[in-house]
Amino acid sequence: MGIHVCVMYNAVETALVLLQKGAAINRMPNGKTPLHVACEVSNSECVALLLAYGAKVNSLSLSGHTPLHYCIARESVECARQLILKEGAKVNTASHNNEEDTPLHTAARFGVPELVALLLTHGASVNSLNALQETPLMTAAFWAFDSKEQVYSQDHHFVCRLLLDHQADPNLKEGDNKTALHMAAWNCDHVLMQMLLEAGADVRAMDINGCAPIQYVLKVTGVRPMAIPEVCFQLLLNYNAARIYPPQFHKVLQSCYDYPQVVEILVNSYEHLKPTRKWRGAIPDDCYERHKDFYDSMFAVCTNTPRSLLHLTRCAIRAGLRGFCQRGVDQLPLPSTLKKYLLLEPEGILY
Repeated sequence: MGIHVCVMYNAVETALVLLQKGAAINRMPNGKTPLHVACEVSNSECVALLLAYGAKVNSLSLSGHTPLHYCIARESVECARQLILKEGAKVNTASHNNEEDTPLHTAARFGVPELVALLLTHGASVNSLNALQETPLMTAAFWAFDSKEQVYSQDHHFVCRLLLDHQADPNLKEGDNKTALHMAAWNCDHVLMQMLLEAGADVRAMDINGCAPIQYVLKVTGVRPMAIPEVCFQLLLNYNAARIYPPQFHKVLQSCYDYPQVVEILVNSYEHLKPTRKWRGAIPDDCYERHKDFYDSMFAVCTNTPRSLLHLTRCAIRAGLRGFCQRGVDQLPLPSTLKKYLLLEPEGILY
């Protein structure tokens, strides 16, 4: 127990004395060996000392984790480097518990790019699966949003970039058939969604309940104040997401009535939409007044008459490009304003 205390408080000289006098280096009085503790507190000096005195680099704690699993901070990268380079720690050992996470899953969850890069460089399996059939990419995508602080993590985005650059498969599915794109869509994370879509993520993949990523964004639009949901919808539609079933369009209004730009993008993705009696009831009166010009224009164009020839031309071009809409429009010899129009850039009014 004394060696554990020394490690916790960085008492390296005292730890050395104890080890020289034969202190048990691999005991676990608190469920962890001194090496587990040294990694947990990011004490690289003690890690080096313990390894020099024969600490078991792949020993399991009472919770089923190796020392490498306890390297979860930027400050612990040097600890992980010593474990791997000096003693050959196994980088693909899954935790012996209900999670079955590899060290790469753990590094992805805590968003430590340097640690992820180190593990990948030394053979970590980029598409390893845990007990929930989640890959490290799914883990990083899910934890990229802090729901308590309502902020997005650039470190987690960087982790996802590293994983994709090392050939992580964006279309693998976990136990409920969700992909990494579902995770990013649930977070309304347009930065990560674009990254995944550019890497070939299937925009129409369905989870166990038959929901595609676009339905996920629809569900959370009203509860992600720091998100930019109109960009999320625009991205998905420009990568050929299936549109909302027209008779159910009132559900879009129920979820997004205070986001007229979202409604505009979705309305413009159809050649024509015919309103039902449920439309007006889905928009609270105070919200209608707040966005009166927009909603007046919406009900003016969503009638029994065809929309403008310009809009119909847009729809025809988009239908021809299909899943290549985003990339295809970028390559067309057109003015930037027209490209934005084709890619459903909102204008604040419908015509």
